Amino acid sequence: MNYRHSFHAGNSADVVKHSLLIALVRALQLKQSALTLIDTHAGCGLYDLDGEEAGRTGECMQGVMRAFADPNPLLDDYRTAVQAVNVGTETRFYPGSPKILAQLLRPQDFLILNEKHPEDVHVLRSAMRGTSAAVHERDAYELWLAMLPPRTPRGVVVVDPPYEQLNERERITATLAAAHRKWAHGVTVIWYPLKDRAPHERWKQQLRKLGIPKLLNVEHWLYDHDQPGIYNGAGLFIVNPPYAFTQALPPLLEALRAALAPEGHRGEITADWLGD
Repeated sequence: MNYRHSFHAGNSADVVKHSLLIALVRALQLKQSALTLIDTHAGCGLYDLDGEEAGRTGECMQGVMRAFADPNPLLDDYRTAVQAVNVGTETRFYPGSPKILAQLLRPQDFLILNEKHPEDVHVLRSAMRGTSAAVHERDAYELWLAMLPPRTPRGVVVVDPPYEQLNERERITATLAAAHRKWAHGVTVIWYPLKDRAPHERWKQQLRKLGIPKLLNVEHWLYDHDQPGIYNGAGLFIVNPPYAFTQALPPLLEALRAALAPEGHRGEITADWLGD
């Protein structure tokens, strides 16, 4: 599945991913020790929802625009992060994970971004100007391992590939296994699109075999019944999520489900431990 992010900016997957990412980092920041935040597939950093690529799909109407129309205060942190890159009350621009993570940085924290696509990394550097982020142009999986363990006591690795390569899941699985051997207590977030259940279930079985003790799987299915051949939702694998995050997760997930459910569908969002 090809998931070039500029075509999907601000869709339902972004709303879930970024809402949970904000909650995760904030939970980790309840402790004062420094964090290193690493984004292996950073993309462009900032997206114009009125631009040609995002406008071609219009997916933001079923994502960020629904989140802004929903009154639930549990979505306020997410809305604040999006509004921070816009002027006044308009919602023209959408922040990718790099811009959101940069907003969350404390003085003691560090942000490392990586993007291999030459055009995207040029846009990313421009988008991150004025921040303290370090921007790399390397193979994502090589960088993932090279940066571990980070210099700070704690950290988060965000893995958000476009799934353009047929072996993307295999590379993620192999790199995660190696990363866990180097940095067993580290927090890792792996995003993925949901299209067909069968290959995804096979991937989950492969991840279970890694024997990672704390591997949380959050899945958001948009429709009550799978829609053949189209995007049905997205999910996250989260290694070593902090206790404060998992305890606060159920009401946030319900708020996201309710805000993003397509007309005529209830949708479903779940959180389960893969190792259990």
